[in-house]
Order: sequence, then structure tokens, then C-alpha cells
Amino acid sequence: MTYSLHKIHSHHGFSFSAEEYSRFKFGDERVAMQFGAQLAEGFIREHLSGAPVTQQLVVISSPYSFIPTATFAMKNYFVFYLNRWLADNALPVVQETKVHRTITYREDYGDLDADQRIRLISNDSFHIDRQFLQNKTLIFLDDIRITGSHERMILNMVKNYELDNRIMMVYYAELVNRDIHPNIENFLNYAYVKSIFYLNDIIKSGQFFINTRIVKYILNYEFAGFKVFMQDQSDQFVDLLYNMAIGNGYHTIEAYAQNLGYIKNYLISNPHKIIRHGN
Repeated sequence: MTYSLHKIHSHHGFSFSAEEYSRFKFGDERVAMQFGAQLAEGFIREHLSGAPVTQQLVVISSPYSFIPTATFAMKNYFVFYLNRWLADNALPVVQETKVHRTITYREDYGDLDADQRIRLISNDSFHIDRQFLQNKTLIFLDDIRITGSHERMILNMVKNYELDNRIMMVYYAELVNRDIHPNIENFLNYAYVKSIFYLNDIIKSGQFFINTRIVKYILNYEFAGFKVFMQDQSDQFVDLLYNMAIGNGYHTIEAYAQNLGYIKNYLISNPHKIIRHGN
């Protein structure tokens, strides 16, 4: 079963704000909270309120290695809203688990066509705790469905692990007009974030949730603009950015070396960071 709250039929006139979606993709937790609650409300209305919930529900965010995706922040608020409804109806609250992935890549997925997406993601592999999932209904959550390539990877994993669970694929938005090029996803991703400097108000908003997209975007940005941007960031953010990048193995990607080296040198030169980073 697949459920999406918003359907994309054309290049224009989305039933949600493209700029808000862009902010969400770059870590605006305020928008993640709104999207998660809206998605849970629609999902309950369409699929839970009129049918008995007979199995434990397990919500599973989009696959990630170390740094969560933007979907993870939305997932938190989806679960909060859903749990309130379950508790009000004397039903067991949600359980969660993770789909582990083994590959990280530099390419901007949203700019690829369907075949390129399949070729890129087919190099990856997904893993999940099969034993934990027995006799439970699985809700795989993601922010958008464009070509279905991620969904096919999830379903291949389900087949490989021989899962016989009831499966629900739940999305905030879905491209339903196949005449539209998949790179419409990049239009949405960058509808607000036109350059690195648009990140400042998201990061400093007090409601910021770091994710893979913002880390990769900063590390991949042209060096001159990156340096100007970094000079305006707090020590706390620089520290977080470095830890997330290393945790996801980005220090092994040559394209990120210059920007990541700048961050490392900043941390080494700051005496408050020396012991923490072992220098």
C-alpha cells in the first residue's frame, strides 16, 4: 500500500509550499514539525481511522548511514502525532527501527533522471533487523516519491529478507505525472536555498536539525563562498558539521577535501577544540 499526502500533477501550483519544502530539506525543523503532523493527520484519516489496528506499528524513516536524512526530522513529528491518536484509542504506541545503508555518494540525487537514479542507488545495499519486525505492520516513511527507485530498493530488501509483513509506503508528496522530468525534485529542493548564504537563517533559527543534504551541500560548495559562509558560523555548528562529516565517511571523498580540510584546520587552531579532536 502506498499513501502520499500531496500529488504533483504539474510544474506549478503545488498543493504545498515549494519554499517551505526547500527549507525542510536543508534542516528547518519548524517545517519538519508541520509536515510530520500534516502527514500523520492525513494517514490516520485515510488508512487508520476507518479500519482496526490489529498489529504493532513500526515506523521506519528513509535509509541512512550516520547522518539522518531530512525525513528523519519529519518522522519524529509524524510519530508524535500518530502516538497521540493511538493513545487516545487505547492502542499500542509506535515502535521504530532503522534501515542501514552502506554507500554514501556525492551526486545530487534530485537532479538525476530515472535511469541514472537506478544506476546510482543499485550500488547501495539496505539492511534491517528482521527478527524485530515479526508480526508487525511496517510503515516506511519518506518525504517524496519521484521515480520509485528508493521504494524498489526497499521492496528488494523486503524480498531478500523474506519479510511477510504488511507494508505501507508513506510519503509527504508524490510525482504522479510521468511526463514531468524527475529533476523537478531539484526545483523543490532549491526553491528557497539559492546559495549557501540562504542557510544562515535556517541554521540560526533555533529550530535546526542537521541532515545529509546540508552537510553535503556545504562540503561541495565552491571554496571562496564556503569560506565566507563559515566565518559567520558558531563554534558549535562548525564542531557539529565536522563530526557529522567524519561520521558519514566524507573525509574519504576527494571532492570534499578542501572544504573539510578548512573545517579541520579551524578546529585545530581553536584551543578549546584541541583535546576533543586529538591534536
